[in-house]
Amino acid sequence: MTAEIAAAPRRRVPTWLAILAASLPMFMATLDNLVVTNALPRIAMDLKASIEELQWVVNAYSLSFATFILLAVALGDRLGRRTVFVVGLGVFTLASAAAALATSPGELIMFRAIQGAGAAAVMPLSLTLLAGSVSERIRPAAIGIWGGISGLGVALGPLIGGAIVQGWNWQAIFWINVPVGIIALPLALLALPNSFGARLRADVLGVVLVGVGVFAVVFGIVRGNDAGWDSGEVLAALIGGGVLLLGFVWWESRATAPLLPLGLFRNRSFSVANLVGVTFSFGIFGAVFILIQFLQVVQGHTALEAGLMTMPWTLAPMVIAPLTGAVIVPRFGTRLPIVVGLVFQAVAMFWLAAVIAPDEPYSAMVAPFLLAGIGMGLVFAPSSTAVLAGFGEKDHAKASGTNATLREIGVSLGVAVLTAVFMGAGGTLTPTGYVSAAIPAVIVGASVLAGAAVIALFLPVGRPERKVERTAQTSELAAEAEDLDEVTAGASIG
Repeated sequence: MTAEIAAAPRRRVPTWLAILAASLPMFMATLDNLVVTNALPRIAMDLKASIEELQWVVNAYSLSFATFILLAVALGDRLGRRTVFVVGLGVFTLASAAAALATSPGELIMFRAIQGAGAAAVMPLSLTLLAGSVSERIRPAAIGIWGGISGLGVALGPLIGGAIVQGWNWQAIFWINVPVGIIALPLALLALPNSFGARLRADVLGVVLVGVGVFAVVFGIVRGNDAGWDSGEVLAALIGGGVLLLGFVWWESRATAPLLPLGLFRNRSFSVANLVGVTFSFGIFGAVFILIQFLQVVQGHTALEAGLMTMPWTLAPMVIAPLTGAVIVPRFGTRLPIVVGLVFQAVAMFWLAAVIAPDEPYSAMVAPFLLAGIGMGLVFAPSSTAVLAGFGEKDHAKASGTNATLREIGVSLGVAVLTAVFMGAGGTLTPTGYVSAAIPAVIVGASVLAGAAVIALFLPVGRPERKVERTAQTSELAAEAEDLDEVTAGASIG
């Protein structure tokens, strides 16, 4: 059996429609990474949730997301990528409705985990389906728009969450996914091809090893301050999780159909981009978890006000990421924008750690917020391009799935570690007990981002390598001018 089974011939759809069909569900999935951050104080009040339970409201989604991404990619190869994409979208939509109906922290955490499992089928397959829906020449521009929308979903999470919580209630942040899902399902069926990959047996043991291993490590970090870092509970979780992750690597090197083909890491761009993805997500999203709550808990702003105040941060990626993917990456390659973007974010986080105080005026935070937003925009699209550079289309799903997995693990570890630093410094969710503990936590996030910038220096220099199919039809080349016009139209509509 061949390693790649081509999609059936399909009618040509407008490029902007394919971008919209792939990006809308992905926007919804990435939005839910941080949409709850501005709602956490209200959730804590309504559901009587502790700070440990609030972490799990965020981490249950991220860990489930990370655990099932590569399994979803394998199932997509076997059953059809669009098929699994649509099923995942349906699961995500239903779980969103269930989360809105939750009446206890445990129920909310459980339904957030199911949401993450559905999103795991959406994120990596959206990029693969998009890459297979547009011509080779405009693929960097399309990925740039996709990356901008992805970044926008993450960045606008706090703003949208704050606006909805302020205008309605925290349950509404989950209800809004339902109509979006209903619209996105037929759109995906209409505009995206149902391509297939190698129909191999699913690596269930690999899923168990990596899922339980990462969960155990994060659980140990979350419980460290309360139970004691030298307690049997925490040591068993940390050591056991580490052993399971080593077992995962061992198994993947021997499995006939591995969940994660280790041979992908022979590609330098792929390896470095993934290491950057983990450290970037760790630093920036761990810091976001701390800083968003500072505006409400310490300075007394409403959820909506906190969201509006972060707009210099949240809106910048919407402009910067598409421009980076369409203009900067084709001309300068992926290394320059990623390094500059990470430096900007590290500087912004150190800056914020230096100025946050209970009586600090908002004007002192605008510049670092804007710098952080520009930095995020410079990183999103080039990272996706660097992950796919040098691979043929048959490897796109595995490559993007691995990257999404590692980034979500980075989010979970960042939230867990920075919250552990916060609590270890005596932090509490009170106006008088927050700032002194938040500062060292944000400094840790900034330091990790600075480390990510150093790592990014090892990315290959120059333009990303593109693999061109020798059997490409000349009619595809004749349609490129039309495609470019459609991408521009799609960007303006988005």
